[in-house]
Amino acid sequence: MKEHNNKQAEIGFFEKYLTIWVALCMVAGILIGKFIPSIPNFLGKLEYAHVSIPVAILIWIMIYPMMMKVNFKSIKDVGRNPKGLFITWITNWLVKPFTMFGIAWLFFFVIFKNLIPHDLAKDYLAGAVILGAAPCTAMVFVWSHLTKGNPAYTVIQVATNDLIILVAFVPIVKFLLGVSNISVPWNTLFLSVILFVVVPLLGGILTRSHVIKDKGLKYFENTFLPKFSNITIIGLLLTLVIIFSFQGNTILNNPLHIGLIAVPLIIQTILIFFIAYLSAKLLKLPHNIAAPAGMIGASNFFELAVAVAIAIFGANSPVALATIVGVLVEVPVMLLLVNFANKTNNWFSHTECM
Repeated sequence: MKEHNNKQAEIGFFEKYLTIWVALCMVAGILIGKFIPSIPNFLGKLEYAHVSIPVAILIWIMIYPMMMKVNFKSIKDVGRNPKGLFITWITNWLVKPFTMFGIAWLFFFVIFKNLIPHDLAKDYLAGAVILGAAPCTAMVFVWSHLTKGNPAYTVIQVATNDLIILVAFVPIVKFLLGVSNISVPWNTLFLSVILFVVVPLLGGILTRSHVIKDKGLKYFENTFLPKFSNITIIGLLLTLVIIFSFQGNTILNNPLHIGLIAVPLIIQTILIFFIAYLSAKLLKLPHNIAAPAGMIGASNFFELAVAVAIAIFGANSPVALATIVGVLVEVPVMLLLVNFANKTNNWFSHTECM
């Protein structure tokens, strides 16, 4: 199987400093909301079925380039060495959503009980649940490359994960939000997944197939995909400006809450990494599979999480704010975990897999 192009996997300027750009967009959005409120007021009217049309367009711009990177034909190689895939699947779908719920509930309703009003705590918990049920599908290529992961195996992990999202995301979110006494209609969740996973996924598959058939795989990887390298991040940042223009008053009234939301999200990220990473060590997998397995579990498909939070609860909701804090903290935490994985390379065998 052809390896994922290294140039494609290099962490770019926008990705490397994503936390800084997110912080700047937060500030810009808050200032727009406070001093030019006519802009968020106008954008707030552009809705269909409670979905913000400008935000939906930007989210499609974010997700579509990612879906083009995934080679679903690689799924035929699943049976060659399934242990790493089992770790990814179990961590992402049987562990991660539930530890996220437990950790977030502990902090929002117990530890931070006197700092966060009950209604806001419920909203922040909902945001954390949505984030925890959306494992990474794109940035994991970057984390895999930075830890010298097996690129072919990483593609299979991502491809199978994207397929599982289609069937597992909705019932898991519905169940955990129900436990939280937060009522969300099934049709709203399904509509969100169709809009923000199925549509861009089909678009990505069709585009990939057409370009490769017309121009070849080398052209697709070396020329076509790089054209979209910054579009995802730009779409994300513009989305954040809009969302934070809606969120301005909430943030200005509760600035401490950004830090409070970040605490359980950071703990969850580190915990999930070690669950997957150490499980791979116990199963005697090589480092080039163990590291990506840890990374794909620890990081989040935050574009989907933001999209679903907005579609269900609105762009100006505290739920959307909680998912955005996930964007803010993810990159620096993941870079620390990349550094740790590289320093513990000697914990593992270096047998090549696949």
